[in-house]
Formats: sequence, structure tokens, C-alpha cells
Amino acid sequence: MIIEAHGLRKTFTAKRGRGRTEEVEAVRGIDLSVGEGEIFAALGPNGAGKTTTVRMLATFTVPTAGTARVAGYDVVQDAAKVREKIGYVSQAGGVDDNAPGLETLVLAARLAGMTRRDALARAGELLETFSLTEIARRPARTLSGGQKRRFALAVGLVNRPPLIFLDEPTTGLDPQNRANLWDEIRALRDAGTSVLLTTHYLDEADALCDRLVIIDHGLIVAEGTPGDLKKEVAGDVVTLRLDDLGAARKLLAAQPYIRETREEGESLRAYLDDGEHDLPALLRALEGERLAIRSVSLERATLDDVFLKHTGRSLRDAA
Repeated sequence: MIIEAHGLRKTFTAKRGRGRTEEVEAVRGIDLSVGEGEIFAALGPNGAGKTTTVRMLATFTVPTAGTARVAGYDVVQDAAKVREKIGYVSQAGGVDDNAPGLETLVLAARLAGMTRRDALARAGELLETFSLTEIARRPARTLSGGQKRRFALAVGLVNRPPLIFLDEPTTGLDPQNRANLWDEIRALRDAGTSVLLTTHYLDEADALCDRLVIIDHGLIVAEGTPGDLKKEVAGDVVTLRLDDLGAARKLLAAQPYIRETREEGESLRAYLDDGEHDLPALLRALEGERLAIRSVSLERATLDDVFLKHTGRSLRDAA
């Protein structure tokens, strides 16, 4: 495993006015492991503790309690060794708006201990890898959001790390640039680089990651592959809008082909293994009790359904 963490906790002291302070538990005891050459995600809403967890693993924040080893080194006792083995791309990106991307890459390589000659050579490799050669001498402020993120990713890889941390890597990008960046991340995995990313995008975690954890209020509430997590909920979800949700939920909960029902706002969600075959029976049951349906939809279970099962609320709403 390239990352092994046990019981990680982080408590901050927050000021509350008039000289008062309060202890805030951002991370409340997290265990996780990341294998070599996999894309691993920490999925959850803003404020869940994802970034704090990553910052502890990247040695930027000292844990209040717990232990973690990254690339074989303890994140507290061997912090300098850990930093030699990782790349880190924050939400802000770390690219100087007033400097050309080439200069930023060369500076990062020099800070990593390379000679100027080696730094220029490494920058050239990365510019070619991420198709940035033609815009390498333009000030970063003149680049698009997608181009800046590719430069930021290149900076994080300048020291050829076996592991890179990506904190909300596609926030603010349009769909095409998001898809392009996903391809770049997959290419890293295919080349043997381990990736740990944080995200609050359901589709990103589902499409991109080999495994993930769902974090809420500083705790891991679910862990597994996207497919396995969704199978734990159901194969399909029927969403209904009715006038009498309570009566409908009681009725459907008694049907043998329905795993579970949940009220969400003005809707009722019914979880089934085979929605295409069971939907007609579900509709007949409602019709038999004269429960009027205002709308109905059938879709595959998503990671939002997993989040809803474990936390009692929608990740879309929480985010």
C-alpha cells in the first residue's frame, strides 16, 4: 500500500468572539489504505473533512491523533521523506498568474533539487505530455481554466512522484475540460502513478475512481468500488411524486421486490434490484389503493443513493 492511515484525527481551535474559543473536530478518526497504481477518491460535501485528511497525509498539517505512512514513511517523523515521494495540487492550483507556465515548471523543478539543465529538460517533457508546448511562454493569466489545471498537474508531477494528491481537481471547469483532465488522470494511473483525489462531484467519483471512501462530518461512512457501493443499495431506483407519501411508503415497503423506501422532500424513492420488470407491479399496487401518481421516473442507483443511505440526506443537497 502506498498510503496506510489509522485513526487520523484533527482538531482546530476556532475563535467565537469576545475572547471565546471552541474546539472543532474536522477529522474524527479515519482509517484508509490506497494501493499502488490506483485512483482513489475521498467523496463528500464541502466541510466534510476531505481536504484536512489529504493535508495531513501530505504533511502540511500535523494530525492531532492517529498514524499514517505514505510511500513507506511516517507523515510526522519522516515528513521530509514523504514530501520527496509525493506531488500535491491544491484547489487554487499553485500556478503564478503573472509568470509563463514554463517558468513555473522550471522553478518547481529547481526547488525539487534539479540542476537548471535537468529542470529545463523535465519541463519540456511535461509540456509535451500535457500538450502545453505552444502556450508555455504565455502568462498564466491569459490561459483558460482547463489549461491552468493542466499546468498545475504538471507542476505536481515535476519530481516524478509515485503518488499525487489532487484536491478538487476539476472545480470550475466546463464539461469538456473536465473530461480531458479525467483522461490525463487515467493516463497517470496507467503509467503506475497512484492518485488520491478529493471531490464532491458524484459523476467524477463514479467514472474515474477504482475505489473511494465517502466522508461526512469527519468520518468515513462507506468504502468500496463505485459498483460495489451501488449494489449495496439496489440496482434501480423509482422516484415517485404522490399526494400521500406516507400511505405510499407503507404500501411499497410491504412489497417483496422492493428493498427499501425513502422519503426525500416531496418525493418517495423506492429501491429495487430489477426496476424494468418490477415497475409495472409497483404501479399496479399504487393503483389498487387509489394512490394518485403525479410523476414517476426510473433510473440506475447512483453514489448519491449510497450517500443518502448512510447519512440520511442527499449529497447533491449537502454540496
